[in-house]
Amino acid sequence: MNAAANAPVPVGVIGLGRSGWGIHINAMRPMPENFKIVGVTDPNAARCKEATDEFGCKVYQSVDQMLADKGVELVVVASLNRMHPPHAIQAMEAGKNVVCEKPMAADAAEADRMIAVSKKTGKMLAVFQNRRYAPDFVKVKEVIDSGKLGRIVMIKMMAHGFSRRWDWQTLKEFGGGALNNTGPHFVDQALQLFGPAEPNIFCHMENVLSSGDAEDHVKVVFSAPKSPMIDLEITSACAYGQGNWLVMGSSGGLKGTMGELEWKYVDFSKMPPRPIDRTSTPDRSYNREDLTWTEEKWEKSNDFPGEATCFYRDLYETIRNAKPLHITPESVRRQIAILEKCHQLSPV
Repeated sequence: MNAAANAPVPVGVIGLGRSGWGIHINAMRPMPENFKIVGVTDPNAARCKEATDEFGCKVYQSVDQMLADKGVELVVVASLNRMHPPHAIQAMEAGKNVVCEKPMAADAAEADRMIAVSKKTGKMLAVFQNRRYAPDFVKVKEVIDSGKLGRIVMIKMMAHGFSRRWDWQTLKEFGGGALNNTGPHFVDQALQLFGPAEPNIFCHMENVLSSGDAEDHVKVVFSAPKSPMIDLEITSACAYGQGNWLVMGSSGGLKGTMGELEWKYVDFSKMPPRPIDRTSTPDRSYNREDLTWTEEKWEKSNDFPGEATCFYRDLYETIRNAKPLHITPESVRRQIAILEKCHQLSPV
């Protein structure tokens, strides 16, 4: 157990945008017994003032200045995508534990360097893949792992919308695009469901509606022998959006959204065997039988504290009480290799 097991972790935040402020600080704000915002840095002075007004924290004029402060124990890297690796590496080399926003890196080589620095310095590298805590994903995995649906043949994952964007996250120069910004969540989930096999990847990407030059329409298919095929769509060009989940199995299936799921399955062991019959069917009909379905449903609880909150609860236990990281950087490195391959297969 850490000597300061009951002390809040002093945190410095790099970047006070949608992620740094809207997700990370918002998640830590209700946990003052666990985390204390002691410093921030952001080129936007108004955002820094907002932080000092609320937390009484320091404002650093640079990342270097923050990392030189021995009072900062944990650094949240919520800067531009392309700055995640250099900021995370710099922080660990300065003796800080790190939470790194997604995407962890632009390619597998960068991810490997980050993991190597973490091991060399002994500093924690936690990648913010908070969607592993998503209750719909947890339930889908639970149902699949139960075996009720039989052998899983296909999993369709859909993040559909129809909208235009024109901010920095639509620009390649900043590491933008749907694959880098939304993709890390869903590719990460897909790999947890796909299993340990190395997937063959098909990818198609296009820029359809966004004002930038990066993709806003992504199709990725994962396949491998003895693994379920996973069909992932992330798009801002779907006017008729579908549900988030569709699972097909040899005993049943599942469908639903992030808020509601339903699944049904058949226990074929309780039904008569159907050996092949080479004779003509009566009345020239197709084979028919009455299936006995078991149907179940799930709804997201109103009491769910939020994925980011779950992430930071576990993180505190890792920092203060040596609990193993729930999400290891090595597991995220696998995702980064897939993102890299997608960019190579379908450059926009």
